[in-house]
Amino acid sequence: MKLSSTSLVNGQPIPAAFAAGDANGFAGNRNPQLAWSEVPEGTRSFALLCIDPDVPTVPETVGRHDRTVPADQPRAPFTHWAMADIPADVRELAEGSCSEGFTVKGKPQPAGPAGARQGLNDFTGWFAGNADMEGQYLGYDGPYPPFNDELVHRYFFRVFALDVATLELPTPFTAADVQRAMQGHVLAEASLHGTYTLNPALV
Repeated sequence: MKLSSTSLVNGQPIPAAFAAGDANGFAGNRNPQLAWSEVPEGTRSFALLCIDPDVPTVPETVGRHDRTVPADQPRAPFTHWAMADIPADVRELAEGSCSEGFTVKGKPQPAGPAGARQGLNDFTGWFAGNADMEGQYLGYDGPYPPFNDELVHRYFFRVFALDVATLELPTPFTAADVQRAMQGHVLAEASLHGTYTLNPALV
């Protein structure tokens, strides 16, 4: 199976139009166009994940003007998109078809292919406790790395062809729930990734 995009170039910087934040604050937050091909026989649905593995693990170092987040700080994954039960006849997500602009407190009913289900992304936990921002962030919300991070973040888009039409998932669900539920059901996988930074020294 192959994954391609007219919005992203594999391994290259992601345009700000597809990021949740830029140097001025919230950005375009459009989902990128994604298309997959060479789908294996027996595919009954697809799942999609977008994960940044480069998120800082020491919160008090983030977003400070008096210091940077060192590149060698231990990192953790951050989910930007989790979608399951994408119908087997779907081969493309058009640019902006699932997200257009950043919604404070989260998109309550994000757009997507008919029949597909979209899970929580990790902005849900990131904004927890912030009265102005907290909520359930469902669907796609793009890159918004700390401006003081010495590390350029990577964003991996992964599409999985599955031998089941639906996954057994809670409501709401997370990327970890998808990963557990699809064990033993993956027929093929395809991926691509882009990079993003808000650190002026790294641009």
